[in-house]
Amino acid sequence: MIEFSPEASAGVQRLLVDSRDRRQHAVSSRELRVEAIVGGSFLIAAIAIALLFDSGRAFHGWEALMVFATLVVASRIVFEVGSVYTWPGQVAFVPSLFLLPPEYVPLVVAAALVAGKLLDGAGRPPGRALMALGDSWFAIGPTLVALAAGSPSAVEVGAGWLLLALLAQFAGESISSRVREQLHHGATLREQMLESAWIYSVDALLACVGFAVALACDVRPTAYLLVLPLFGVLAFLAQDRRRSLNSALELSDAYRGTARMLRSVIGHDDAYTGSHTRGVTDLAALVSDRLGLTPDQRRKVEFGAMLHDVGKIAISKEIINKPTSLSEDEWALMRTHTIEGQRMLDQVGGLMSEIGRVVRWSHERYDGRGYPDGIAGEEIPIEARIVFCCDAFSAMTTDRPYREAMSEWEAIGELRVNSGTQFDPAVVDALVGVLTAGTGQTS
Repeated sequence: MIEFSPEASAGVQRLLVDSRDRRQHAVSSRELRVEAIVGGSFLIAAIAIALLFDSGRAFHGWEALMVFATLVVASRIVFEVGSVYTWPGQVAFVPSLFLLPPEYVPLVVAAALVAGKLLDGAGRPPGRALMALGDSWFAIGPTLVALAAGSPSAVEVGAGWLLLALLAQFAGESISSRVREQLHHGATLREQMLESAWIYSVDALLACVGFAVALACDVRPTAYLLVLPLFGVLAFLAQDRRRSLNSALELSDAYRGTARMLRSVIGHDDAYTGSHTRGVTDLAALVSDRLGLTPDQRRKVEFGAMLHDVGKIAISKEIINKPTSLSEDEWALMRTHTIEGQRMLDQVGGLMSEIGRVVRWSHERYDGRGYPDGIAGEEIPIEARIVFCCDAFSAMTTDRPYREAMSEWEAIGELRVNSGTQFDPAVVDALVGVLTAGTGQTS
């Protein structure tokens, strides 16, 4: 089983939540139109295959019923992976190509998936069962390959035909999924392939198990039912995975709630720091997107920006709110707020310990002359470099008791002057790009 960690899977969590929400919502008219196109085209293809091809293999109703019932059971065992999910259908589907006349297999598969959706319909919006037809496209390619090979038995079929059937399945599934995702959500091909890679790997492995069942069915067709105990084990594992996902999502929400609570404490303790923190958080998120950070990195930036001043809770209000410039001793005390912030977050533990490192280094300079550790360049995590740059811009453009705020363009000039010394040049370019977007000015 693949471990699911809230500290390391921000992107998966986002996709999972979006996918669950989508499956619980009523089917929109747009979705119905898309599914009518995808599902309708499948039905046309499946019926055409059944009418135009004759494999010569005898059709036995009890075998078709056995395959149908087993596929229904398989369809209700779901493993969630990001915005998509997989099921152990390969174990039942592969032997069905050798047990039934191949030309009828797509229709049996579609009937089973529709029945599975209907049985699983409690608490689900009506209309979701229609999507089962579009989900059945995976059966078309292997069926055509089996017919082209002359509908051999499992013992007779060559390895080349088996590989071709698997590739045909993935091709058909990819094309139908691509059409659906593009019409539904506008997902890019790269996003879809990244999400599907794990599923195709699992399907390839389960296809081997399915072929072993097919070999057993050559001797005794009722051996097909031996997949049911395996489905029982997989159902248990799927349920366990879902519980783990739910726990991880709850823990992630708890981390976010902790961060928001600490930010509220900061704002209550010092109104300027609270307002400043919100501005830095918003700006840092935009810079992260412009730099193309991963979801995990972006989450660290967001939390790091939200909590970069949390250590100021440990600094006296007289120093925080002093209306004149700080003395050297006062500055030395103020500089301890990054260490204090890390200490507080380490006490929370888990993800907050990782955020603590971002907070600790959120005042490190690119040239190594920052504090508290004097690290430089790429030694400073990208998350901390982003927070530092956005923090500086926000501070420069905010009124303080001892100085007036700079204009935005003056602050941009300061960023450029100090690019490569105080700030990471790439972060400066991204921040300036965010600030000048839509102004007609070049970054």
